[in-house]
Amino acid sequence: MALHHPLTTPLRALMTQLIAAWVRPRLIEPAPDALALEPSLPVVFVLPRPAASDAWLLASLTRRHGLPLAAGRRRVGEVTLPACVALPAQRRRLWRRQSRPEAPFRALIEQRLANPHQEVQLVPVSVFWGRAPGKRFGFWRMVAADSWQLTGRLRRLLSMLVNRRSVEIHFGAPLRLGDLIDATRPDAGLTNRKAARLLRVHFRRVRTRVLGPDLSHRRTLIEGVARSPEVREVIEALAAEGRPSTPRLQRRALRYGREIASNMTYPVLRFMDRLLRRLWNRLYDGVDVRGLERVKALAGDHTLVYVPCHRSHIDYLLLSYVLYHDGLMPPHIAAGRNLDMPLVGPLLRRGGAFFLRRSFRDNRLYGAVFNEYLHRLIARGHPLEYFIEGGRSRSGRMLPARPGMLAMTLRSFLRSAAGGHYQPLAFIPVHIGYERIIENASYQRELRGGRKRKESPLALLRVLGQLRQPFGRVSVNVGEPLLLADFLDDELGRGWREARETRPAWLGEVVPRLGESLCRRINAAAALNPVNLVALALLATPHHAIEARLLERQLGLLAELQRRLPGAPHASLAPGTPAEWIDQAMALGMVQRREHPLGDIVLADAAQAALLGWYRNNVLHLFALAGLTAFAFRHQPAHDLDALEGLLAPGWPILARELMVAPPASLREALSAMLGVLGELGLLGRSATGWQRPDEPLEAGECLDLLGQLMQPSLERGYLLLAVLLDAGPGRLTAETLADQSRQLAERLALLSGRDAPEFFDTRLFVSLVESLEQEGWLWREEERLMFDDRLCEAARHSRRLFDPTLRHRLQLVTRQA
Repeated sequence: MALHHPLTTPLRALMTQLIAAWVRPRLIEPAPDALALEPSLPVVFVLPRPAASDAWLLASLTRRHGLPLAAGRRRVGEVTLPACVALPAQRRRLWRRQSRPEAPFRALIEQRLANPHQEVQLVPVSVFWGRAPGKRFGFWRMVAADSWQLTGRLRRLLSMLVNRRSVEIHFGAPLRLGDLIDATRPDAGLTNRKAARLLRVHFRRVRTRVLGPDLSHRRTLIEGVARSPEVREVIEALAAEGRPSTPRLQRRALRYGREIASNMTYPVLRFMDRLLRRLWNRLYDGVDVRGLERVKALAGDHTLVYVPCHRSHIDYLLLSYVLYHDGLMPPHIAAGRNLDMPLVGPLLRRGGAFFLRRSFRDNRLYGAVFNEYLHRLIARGHPLEYFIEGGRSRSGRMLPARPGMLAMTLRSFLRSAAGGHYQPLAFIPVHIGYERIIENASYQRELRGGRKRKESPLALLRVLGQLRQPFGRVSVNVGEPLLLADFLDDELGRGWREARETRPAWLGEVVPRLGESLCRRINAAAALNPVNLVALALLATPHHAIEARLLERQLGLLAELQRRLPGAPHASLAPGTPAEWIDQAMALGMVQRREHPLGDIVLADAAQAALLGWYRNNVLHLFALAGLTAFAFRHQPAHDLDALEGLLAPGWPILARELMVAPPASLREALSAMLGVLGELGLLGRSATGWQRPDEPLEAGECLDLLGQLMQPSLERGYLLLAVLLDAGPGRLTAETLADQSRQLAERLALLSGRDAPEFFDTRLFVSLVESLEQEGWLWREEERLMFDDRLCEAARHSRRLFDPTLRHRLQLVTRQA
């Protein structure tokens, strides 16, 4: 449909100039210079519907950015048509719906069929005046004119006045007519309908990606949840058991729904966007975002479930801000009920948060209401966000995934699949990396046994007092998406697609594996920044002090290892030089620099070292194989590949599981590549039979030891746990007793060695270690007692060769004295 008429040309020119002066687009995606237009081919811009304001805005935009003009008429061969056209809207009468008018490409297609050289590029353009989620009610639907229903002229004018700084323009990939023509059926009418259909699908995907699915009124949604067959079934069962009466249970279900449900509103989204932009500018030096193109490739035809790591309360706000700012619909966020406090709770709820209790296993009605609410969000395609770790990581490590939300998501997906209609679901792993977090002090207090303080508005005010302090930069890295259907195919085959059960027997086995896979994908997108790089190097020294020159060399080594042999496929490395990274860590108060005539020294006092441990643990997994390989050369100066593989193979899967890294397909090939890189960097030298420590220079050996020191705490914990287990014998200890006794030994070792690092003896690490030994087949249970055989004894004796005699003697003393 043409958008222009000869009589409107003066008005069109005037309106184009007025819009150019009035409107300041918030987002143009992709950037105009990245459109990949073929300069030799004519361009016709296509809008999803007739809207003069969109055409005027596009005309001013193309003129400003040097694109082919979207104004006036364009001659293509013998055909003349407007430079900007729109897909025709379907007309309605009171008593019936009229057929949709024909798309405006027929003449171009007929010309292309007659002359293959007359090619044309169609460029779809979506314009959004505001970002209100589609609702069927409210004043802001009128103002934010891009809801799902078409809007009138008055509403459009009001939107133009209000949303001048909230306009988004999304260009699609150019579409050539020649690519649409079916060589076996070169029919102009058929190709015209095909072009219109492809463009409508594209516009629908973009609209869903930006605005999200249509939102029901919150009250309507809650009432629908409470009246659902699943919730009614629980109410009837409870009433039959002599619990409260059915009407009372129905009222309770509605109350639970109001306690849970979010109430996402456009005014709050706009307010939060502006507020958070000011907050980030004050709090951080910048937010670095990587990998969003993976999300945009799926948004629109997948239900997206964002699963970020949980490092700080800032995580709730940061990811939503990043998505909104980059033209994606903010997700509905699962938040703990502890955050539903005065002032803060209502604001979070209107920003998309829905609240859940810490545990509701014993409350069947609450569980049914929450499951139904979550299912309706997923079934309608709303993006979700939740933290699979269950809580913020006080140690800086990726915590094991909690099964609750994952199991509910999987059951909802299976329920939709059983009904025969479901939208593909994709988990989006996200790693959020901070150079400094606002919870530094509270995390250290809690790791030392202090009680977690309850969230309150007063606590928030105390946090606001920290805003004048420097917090560096933040990285938001998107990892490799996990398509749930493909994951289930790999785990179960395609048989699950024909199943009609929503709680199959295999659910309990698949959910933990899903959680492990997501944790590894989150870790695979880790961000190396100045603080965690300095932490990696400095905490590897005995007294947390190192010459500045050697520190720079070690930082350069870590960076070069990441460049040549990345520890994860989507990990990122901070820009800059080692000297600049040290300066940044000093500016954030993480380390100190002492001048000395023989060379400056960089050091951390006890409090700083404890803080640095948290940042080191964020990225320690990226150097797991490098650190383990280097540690093997600490006591034994030379290894060939066969001997090294035999030494490391028994413990590597357990270490990889603790650090949540994906083990390589072949450990031998990975070791061979690692030895080659360490040799290129001068840390190892070739020997007649394999590889050996370098004799010169001495600094190379010191750098190799510092690299190996990264894995020593994990290896020490494993040594202590095996010592306790082997000393007790099979069938004597439960998993809980073994973990507790090992923790006590680790705490004793930390005190005797002057290691002020509470995370070293974190009970969860020993629990995870026991689970890893069970998963690898080294341990099994009989009547809750741990059993093992001579294979574990032999593997433990073999692995002890990793430790030098001094370290081994110290560990033996600790275990015997206990």
